Amino acid sequence: MPETTIETTSPTSADPTARQKAATRSAAFVRPVRTVAILGAVGALVAAIALPAFVSTSGAADAAPVTTEQLAAGNSQSIVVASEATQAPSTRGQFVATTPDEIEKRKAEEAAAARAAAAAASAASAATASSSRPSLAGMALVAPGSGAVRYPVTSFTPGEGPGSGRGHEGWDMIAPEGTPIYAAAAGTVTASAESIGGYGVSMMIMSNLNGTMVESRYGHMVYGSRMVEAGDQVSAGQLIGLVGNTGNSYGSHLHFEVRIGGSVIDPEPWLAANAG
Repeated sequence: MPETTIETTSPTSADPTARQKAATRSAAFVRPVRTVAILGAVGALVAAIALPAFVSTSGAADAAPVTTEQLAAGNSQSIVVASEATQAPSTRGQFVATTPDEIEKRKAEEAAAARAAAAAASAASAATASSSRPSLAGMALVAPGSGAVRYPVTSFTPGEGPGSGRGHEGWDMIAPEGTPIYAAAAGTVTASAESIGGYGVSMMIMSNLNGTMVESRYGHMVYGSRMVEAGDQVSAGQLIGLVGNTGNSYGSHLHFEVRIGGSVIDPEPWLAANAG
């Protein structure tokens, strides 16, 4: 049986036209793939460059203004703080400080200033009182006489005594305003003020006379004439003030009271019996 030889050929290899068509189809397929790849690479590059800038720009609306120094240093990822930016001190009430030590120092300075102002006011008050005090020129600083008891006024006209029925508890020793007043006995000043009730400018002295506690009171003195204050020790016959017309007074005189054991006694016979 004769051999039959079958020869097969590819259409593309046998037919030039077919090969051209196949090449055309292959090129048509490669071109879109290459375009897509190029577009993808371009998109990635754009995203890599534009996205950080977009994020930075979108956040800038809410952030503080960026200085020129910060923009210049952007590539180095550093922040340059403007030279005028400083830490503001914290405020606490009337103190402006940044540390507890500074606050305490400020408190101490204000306390010292307050003490100085108080001392200045006290000095000014004392100077005013001193300048308003009546002159003592020519006055005896000690009452004449001797003994543990003295007359509080050495020249006077006797006035009303206690027991008048109107609550009058002392003896009125009438004398011109400015007449010296002396302590009737040695003792401790228990009260001294420019106003004590109806007594006006007055003071009170507690004395121990041979074991008997005797209180003497001096009322209606001249303003600013008190020579002693509460707590001072006085001697018998010591100058303590000047006759005046302050408080519940109708005319210049000394209202002189004596109390023994808390009970009011008549000063006139007491002085007559005890004054030396």
